[in-house]
Amino acid sequence: MIRVIIEREVAEGLEEFYESAIANLLGVMSSAGGYLSGESLADIHRPNHYVVITRWVDEAAWNRWCGSSKRQELLDAIRPFLLNEEKFTLLRQLIFHQELTAASATAPATAATSTSSRQS
Repeated sequence: MIRVIIEREVAEGLEEFYESAIANLLGVMSSAGGYLSGESLADIHRPNHYVVITRWVDEAAWNRWCGSSKRQELLDAIRPFLLNEEKFTLLRQLIFHQELTAASATAPATAATSTSSRQS
């Protein structure tokens, strides 16, 4: 599984238009093969800085969606609101964190807190 972080800077005053357009893009993306989940976030201190975090089964699934004509069509709808090109970061989850997450889910709350404290 991978996560893809997409960062976008929206022109001041166009945030509302961007937010409407991105809702459509995220709706269509949810039916893409290999898509698991996603969310769109706005920076608290920089209201025109947006971050989309998505989860995909693998990089190949993301690449299929990223290069698809449907995504390009939807991206064309938000491009007029952007100050610059979007920035992508692809991340893989570390095995250690997967094991810690699985252990935390089955361990009592005090043990999970204790483990987290030691790892910090």
